[in-house]
Formats: sequence, C-alpha cells, structure tokens
Amino acid sequence: MNAATPATARPAADVARAMDAMGRAARATAATLAHISTEAKNAALAGAADALRAAAADILEANGRDMDRARDRGLGGSMLDRLSLDGTRIEAMASGIDAIAALDDPVGRERARWTAPSGLDIARVSVPLGVIGIIYESRPNVTADAGALCLKSGNAAILRGGSESFHSSRAIADCLHAGLEAAGLPADAIQLVPTTDRAAVGEMLAMTRWIDIIVPRGGPSLVERVRTESRVPVIAHLIGLCHVYVDGAADLAMARDIAVNAKLRRTGICGAAETLLLDGALDDDARRGVVAALLDAGCEVRGDEAVRRLDARVMPAVANDWNTEYLDAVISARVVDGVDGALDHIQRHGSDHTDAIVTDDARTAERFLARAPSAIAMWNASTQFADGGEFGMGAEIGISTNRLHARGPVGLDQLTTMKYVVRGDGQTRP
Repeated sequence: MNAATPATARPAADVARAMDAMGRAARATAATLAHISTEAKNAALAGAADALRAAAADILEANGRDMDRARDRGLGGSMLDRLSLDGTRIEAMASGIDAIAALDDPVGRERARWTAPSGLDIARVSVPLGVIGIIYESRPNVTADAGALCLKSGNAAILRGGSESFHSSRAIADCLHAGLEAAGLPADAIQLVPTTDRAAVGEMLAMTRWIDIIVPRGGPSLVERVRTESRVPVIAHLIGLCHVYVDGAADLAMARDIAVNAKLRRTGICGAAETLLLDGALDDDARRGVVAALLDAGCEVRGDEAVRRLDARVMPAVANDWNTEYLDAVISARVVDGVDGALDHIQRHGSDHTDAIVTDDARTAERFLARAPSAIAMWNASTQFADGGEFGMGAEIGISTNRLHARGPVGLDQLTTMKYVVRGDGQTRP
C-alpha cells in the first residue's frame, strides 16, 4: 500500500489481521524498550526533532492536502484550527520532543524504599506500562507528542490518527521513524495505523492480548465510544467543561484579561473556558466590564437573566448551555452566590477537567483550590495553561479526568506503573 494513500475500504478480515500483526510486533518491541538506555532513547528523540525541522516543507505540503479535504467536507473553524500546521507549530512539535529528551528518565526510578520487620529490603520502582494505543482525531501534533512520550517512558506505541489528519500524521511519523533508525532502535516502537477504516478502532479496543492502555483524544463521540466499547483499560476525559469564576475580591483588570484569554486564545482546545461565573458580590459595573471584554473581543455570551441585564448584546442562555463544550467563540455566563455558589455550579455541570478562580483573597482561593472537583484547579491563571508542556512535562498525551492511575496532564510519569523489588538474605515466612 502506498504510504501516502489511506486505505479506507479493506475487508474486515484484512483489518483484523493487520491490527493483530501490529499488536504482536508492539508487544515484542515493548520488551526491548523497557530496558534500553536513556542515551539511546534521547538519541532517537533528537534525531526525530531534527528530522521534523528538516522535513518542514514536506509536512506542510501533506497538511495542505488534509486541509483541502477538510474544507471540502465542511469541517468547522475549531476543527480546522486543530488540524492546521504552520512553521511555528512544526517547530513547537520539534521543541516539545527536545524538551521530552531533556527530562529525567522515569523508567527504573526508585519511588520509595524501606526495610520490613522481616528484614526484607523492599523498593517501589517505576516501569513502563507496556503497549499504549492512542486513538485521536484531527490534531496531527498528537503523533509527535504521543510517539515521543511513549518512547521516552519505555512504551511501544500504536497510533491511530483520524482520517482528517492522515497525510500530516504520516509525514510526522516518518520523522519519528527516522529518529529511531538513526539511534538503532526498532521501527515497531512507534507504529501508525495505515488505514482510516473505522474497523481499526474496534480492533484496537479489543486487543487485550497486545495493548495495555488506550488513550483517546478527540471529540465526545470518539471518547464515549472508546469508554463504552473498550475491553482495554482507558485513560481519558470526555469533555473539557472548564470554568472561570470571578470572585468579589478579584482584581478586575486581571479578571478581564484571564476571561478573554481562557476563552479566546484557542477556542478549540479542551482547556478553553466554556462558562464564566460572576460573584454576586461584584457590582454591576464590575461584572459588566468582564462581560463586555469578551463581547468586544468577538465572543458570543449566553447569560442568565442577571448577566443579560448587563449588556444588550448578551444572548439568553438555555439549560443545556451550562453543559456544553462549545469549542468555539461562545461562552455561557451566570451570577453565583460567592465561591460556594461557584463550586456548587461546577459540581453540577463541570467535567472534572480544569477550573479557575480569580481573586485577591487567599483564603477564598484556597477554599476553591481544595474543594473544586477538577483534575486541575487554578488561582489567578488562564485555563489555557492546562497543558503538560506548560506544566514542564515536555508534552502530554492528554488530560485525564480518571480517578484511577493518572489524573490531569498525562506525561512521562503517568505512562509508567510500578513494581516492587524485594531483596532478602534467606528469609522464610513462618
């Protein structure tokens, strides 16, 4: 099959055989990756970053084909933004890989050590998860981030990008393979599913023999399908219903800046704010200033009755607005009764992703940070910082709202599990 042409209509048996072969190869390679040196992994990552920079023109040409097809299919603005690449975004991918290479290797790290009453020496040590399957839609940069994170954490990766980003993801994967080849590492460490046939997703969700963890990145329909159908454990978040609460003790200039940035910097990412909560203790002029800043910046505001009275441009909110991830220049807004009113709203309507408070009152802020149910709780900062790269993790595979194993940005440490290493000197148990 031509690597530049997606196979979209393969017989189910062919897809099943191809996926099984990929899983078998990944499992075999994972056993090797778990024990290769940090130096070898870093050499492969450096080679991949160099290859990305050198192949920028080819990547942009491939992305142009994906963009043309996406426009023909009528994809919306937020989806096109996720799909689009330019020189700056390619350099960001390469720099992200460089940052991952510079991080400490989590594999083999001793997390704790103690001596039991029996005299046994017990250590808890980080080890790779094994084989990680990543299923994603329109963001081609996930190919670079996920491949690099899996490699550095000693995991084999099976990547299934969306049909929208097929050519872009293939061009990026070629660069990752160039890095692996230059470092003498097996190409099967990072495999990109060579078909856009949806049957491949179904196969991945059932590959319990070969895949240890599935990570979906995409819209609610993809994530819900994975969470519902997967027989493999899943690390995921369904939606990013992120909130910004402006407290009565907020610096209003800061509140305006944070609200606009949290909503509009990039509307199509999961860390974009979708609901603005305004403290009832703020006077009308203070609340109006925050709302007007959003409206003036080109954002549609859908508000409750109290917010609608502030500005004639505010549209009426309906019940479903409080549960909607717009991923567009739209935000819902309501007045709440202090920090507890904000927390109550977030508890009822939030998605446990990222929520922020803007206030100069440290006690109120700490109450919010302690009680917000979010994977990420912020004080006086834009929700757009909900990103593993911004957290100093190099990059991330996604933001997890799971309660088990990993929560928040899923970076290197979150792609490892643990084993206990026990050393004795002849002990037998009575």
